[in-house]
Amino acid sequence: MLSIQLDPDIEKRLAELARKSGRTEDACARELIEEHIDDLEERYAAEARLSRPLPSLTSQQVRKDLGLKD
Repeated sequence: MLSIQLDPDIEKRLAELARKSGRTEDACARELIEEHIDDLEERYAAEARLSRPLPSLTSQQVRKDLGLKD
């Protein structure tokens, strides 16, 4: 079970979406989460990666690491 506090405007939009679609608010919220959790996971992973920058490499170092000839 999950209990969340929503901004009143979002709560109103969710209620309206549920009413118009003939679904419950829970069903609409569940669908939203299930369809967008991958995007949020990727975003958080990218933000975490960007907060830990790697050292700069020269093009020669990159070519060597990739096994390419100079």
